[in-house]
Amino acid sequence: MDEAEQRGREYFRQGLNCTECVLRTFMDMHETELPDSVVKLASGFGLGIGNTRNTCGAVIGAIMALGAAKGRDPLPIGTPAERIAQLNEEVYPPAGSLIHEVERDFGTIICREFSAPHGDFDGRMRKKGCQQFIGYCCRLAEKYSAD
Repeated sequence: MDEAEQRGREYFRQGLNCTECVLRTFMDMHETELPDSVVKLASGFGLGIGNTRNTCGAVIGAIMALGAAKGRDPLPIGTPAERIAQLNEEVYPPAGSLIHEVERDFGTIICREFSAPHGDFDGRMRKKGCQQFIGYCCRLAEKYSAD
């Protein structure tokens, strides 16, 4: 998990947004069978979904990483009830647990609330806080994809 944290933080220093950092790190460390270009799907979620400072992009990246590891291909499964059961049994539990852990450790998954103690949103302290939080979310993606 330390390697995941370090990679995620390095991607942030290279200019990837929070969501891209977490998803790219996870893809680097696992055989996801996804093309590198899938990281494009994460681009609009940075800075709290499109710079609205809502749900933290790093948290979204961790959930996307879980989808890469535990997600499903819904079409081959027979009935709608079977599709829903698969989500409820295999996908939602680790995603929900990840969210609850972030809320327990930080009190929020909202970008503006997480960033507020660091002062100016464009300032160095906020960016440093985000870099640390990205590393934390990379570790969580590793933890919950392994369960």
